[in-house]
Amino acid sequence: MITPPADLIIKYRVLILAVCVITAVVAWPRASRVQDSLSVEGERLNRSESETASDLIREAFPQPVGDFFAITVSGPLPIDSAPTRELVQTISDAAIELPYITRVVSYLTVQDSALISDDRTMTFVLATVEPHSGVSPTNHVPQFRDRVHTAVNRLVQSDDFEVLVTGRPALDYDVRTVSKNDTRSGERKALPFSAMVLILAFGALVAAVLPLVVGVLAILYALALVQIVSSFYPMSVFVLTIVSMVGLAVGIDYSLLIVTRFREELNRGRGRRDAAKRSINTAGRAVVTSGMTVAVGFAALLVTPITETRSVGIGGLLVVTAAVVLAVTALPATLSFMGRAVDIPRKLARRLAWYHAPTGWERWARWLVYHPWRAIIIGGLAVALITWPLLHIKIGLPRSGWFPSNTESTNGVETLQAMGAGGFLQPVRIIVRVPEGDRVVGSSFLRPLMRLSDSIRADARVVQIRSVVDFQPGMSALAYTMFYGNIESARARAPEFFSAYLSNDNRTTLMDVILSDTTSFTSSMDVVRRIRAIRSQAPGLESAEVLVGGFAAASVDLQNDLLEQFPLVILLVLLTTVVMLGIAFRSILVPIKAVIMNCFSVLGAFGMTVLVFQQGVGAGLFGLDGPTEAVYVVVPVLVFAVVFGLSMDYGVFLLARIKEAYDRSGRNDQATIEGLTATASVITSAAAIMVIVFGVFSFSRVLAAQMMGFGLAIAVVLDATLIRMVLAPAIMHIGGRWNWWPGARVQPATDESRPSGEIRLEP
Repeated sequence: MITPPADLIIKYRVLILAVCVITAVVAWPRASRVQDSLSVEGERLNRSESETASDLIREAFPQPVGDFFAITVSGPLPIDSAPTRELVQTISDAAIELPYITRVVSYLTVQDSALISDDRTMTFVLATVEPHSGVSPTNHVPQFRDRVHTAVNRLVQSDDFEVLVTGRPALDYDVRTVSKNDTRSGERKALPFSAMVLILAFGALVAAVLPLVVGVLAILYALALVQIVSSFYPMSVFVLTIVSMVGLAVGIDYSLLIVTRFREELNRGRGRRDAAKRSINTAGRAVVTSGMTVAVGFAALLVTPITETRSVGIGGLLVVTAAVVLAVTALPATLSFMGRAVDIPRKLARRLAWYHAPTGWERWARWLVYHPWRAIIIGGLAVALITWPLLHIKIGLPRSGWFPSNTESTNGVETLQAMGAGGFLQPVRIIVRVPEGDRVVGSSFLRPLMRLSDSIRADARVVQIRSVVDFQPGMSALAYTMFYGNIESARARAPEFFSAYLSNDNRTTLMDVILSDTTSFTSSMDVVRRIRAIRSQAPGLESAEVLVGGFAAASVDLQNDLLEQFPLVILLVLLTTVVMLGIAFRSILVPIKAVIMNCFSVLGAFGMTVLVFQQGVGAGLFGLDGPTEAVYVVVPVLVFAVVFGLSMDYGVFLLARIKEAYDRSGRNDQATIEGLTATASVITSAAAIMVIVFGVFSFSRVLAAQMMGFGLAIAVVLDATLIRMVLAPAIMHIGGRWNWWPGARVQPATDESRPSGEIRLEP
């Protein structure tokens, strides 16, 4: 294992602490405004069909209905009443005055019944955002909302109406805001509970505070670096949650290991400087090795094709590096000054001494040594039971709960759904471009377009299609041919419609497929797959380019690309971890067993995530109204990459102590007992802190963050109980002296205390 330069760290401890303080002061301003530079909408790093469709829409239409705000209006009076008409007109006038709004559509301008509810008391206004401004529409949300609500509040009867701004930019803005608030709230909630565990673990207030400081500093440094990175690489808003969760967890865990070892060395009679050096040379080595295994998982995310996962990988690498550096430099430097002051108040330590009493853990370790197969069978059955639901996993967008509750945009979506217009927010968009010189509304393409439209409409989940062949329901192909015979006359009848659905050169047309409000996000992805299958078989469109885009199509493309890369992520993590642990422990068997044990933790976490979220068992505890019916594709990828490294922490802590005992005694059984006894309370405390941190985030209002927090918490629980306290030591016993081959040579056993036939390995 890599050993940090203990002598240099203690020699230059004043300089190290000074640099730590200065960098914290410099980092604070950047970290405090990091959310302003993060992106909600992800970017693809390879071309997908949905992206190509989106680009083609922007290229072909001067005023495409792409990003837009939807302003919902609901009240006691119908749309025909004077107060309601005045309100809608006021909203339209306020919106069109903004420079980035290109068009405003309302029932007053187009008389489209799709824009009002059946009882005519609810309506919505569409405000299209300039697509070529170079500024994300999400950044316009605060100003747009302020302009709309200010204009509405000037009206006498405004209190009788509910006006809400929603749409994709508003939803993205609220996701970003909720993520930021939930992150801060999660940190505030996790810190006091973590402090309680640390006080129990250390029996001292001073010792308990130090890991918290390291965790907070690790987050501070990482967020400041994320803010810098975001200036030249797009960083997702999800990085906030990951950095906070992981930074607090590993920062506290690594510090817990260092401080615990420092106090052990003090109790053995070492001076404070020697104890700090010894802590670096022993626990510090384990921290560096553990940090490297965690970093491997995050580094593997850099091969994924989207910025959400890549930015999480970057953020994870930054926060883990910060936590490791602080734990092996600034923390020992501080301890070398404090000495016995770390135990203040000592009365508390005496009262909590029972927590660290090794007697119970030693009895358990000896039972495992005498009954290893029994432990493996019981533990294996438990892991299999927890993992069983994974067989029924369905990857996709969740049925509900995707948007954070109790936000203006989500409430606006609910209003749209109440009036049967929720599908307008996320239509499936089909773009059709014919060869140069042809007209897409010419006689040779009108019939194929109508057949395509009819085939799509046959799906019960489709309630409406807006296109050039659905302009007037009931028109025949001959009537459309005559209608588009004079294209200028046709455009004059509905200029706003044709500017959005037929390009100026008449080569490109757009079909918006509106899905019913009862269609879940998961089902909308199935609709996209069906349309693409129909598209490929549509007669008469062979020479045309037909692309399917929109939110659901982008989700299908994202899922396909991530699942295609997921095996590579798994392979990179497994192989790199095996090689690193093999080098660190000079063994072949130990890293292979450690990786297999980690896989059990990950599979168990996936199984429980499927059970709780997809199948809805206990979903109400997390504020969900039922099963999600699917697991978002990003969650398994992120959970695997993050969990594999984090759960390896405890394996490294345990194995490092066993190896240390083995190098000293040469007796595998005794080393296993000693390693488990010495680390059990530390692992238990560290796991409790991680579960608290991740568990808090599992109650976030962002569903993806909930799934990740829950999966990470369950994985840590499994790893710290069934894996590290049952299966791992039992398997270490069965492996015997061969655990450490080829890092030690084989010699016949001569000690009568060892069982007959056992082999001794001399390091």
